[in-house]
Amino acid sequence: MPRENKTRYAVLGILTYMPLSGYDIRRLYERSLGNFWSESYGHIYPILKQLVDQGLATCEDDLSEGRRARKVYTITAQGREEMHRWLKAPAGAHKERMEVLLKVFLGWETGCDDAIAHVGRFRSEHEALLAKYAGYAEGMAAEGAPGSPYWLLTVRCGQRMSAAMIDWCDEALDVLGQLPREGRAGGDALPGVPGQACPDDAVPPDQGPDGGVAS
Repeated sequence: MPRENKTRYAVLGILTYMPLSGYDIRRLYERSLGNFWSESYGHIYPILKQLVDQGLATCEDDLSEGRRARKVYTITAQGREEMHRWLKAPAGAHKERMEVLLKVFLGWETGCDDAIAHVGRFRSEHEALLAKYAGYAEGMAAEGAPGSPYWLLTVRCGQRMSAAMIDWCDEALDVLGQLPREGRAGGDALPGVPGQACPDDAVPPDQGPDGGVAS
């Protein structure tokens, strides 16, 4: 069974505020949901078409005088009902991939200089995010829209996560600065490193040494 694309609910959620063109949806997405629910803009238009085909949204030509012709999308009663159903369901498990941690984890291969550079760039990214989040928070608070308290909670989460990442970067840079600058020599596995073959007595009792079910 194919995995459901949850971005459809993000698009439906944006349409709850007002009817919008695909371009306007992209702009709003970039300034809000895109900070914690990334999606290729090339996928938004197919999602809009899917929502229309399923009766969750309508699409009409806007021929307002003085404006370029554009297609405007509006959420339907069925679309709002579907979004409410999803909002009430438990959230899925959070799974994250962080390339910088993958590089740090394997950094002993090339020595600490590369890892220091990666962590330093990561720190700068989160400093920039903190500045961006501060601007978002100020703008949302000034708008005073009914949804502002909810929006601000997501911004606050981003602020706390970036602040925590900066703290980790400072700790990591301090540790890395005390490690040898050279990478490890040779390709042989060293004792006690993650990923070495487990001894037979470390295999769970319901599995054999090869990972299969014990007979």
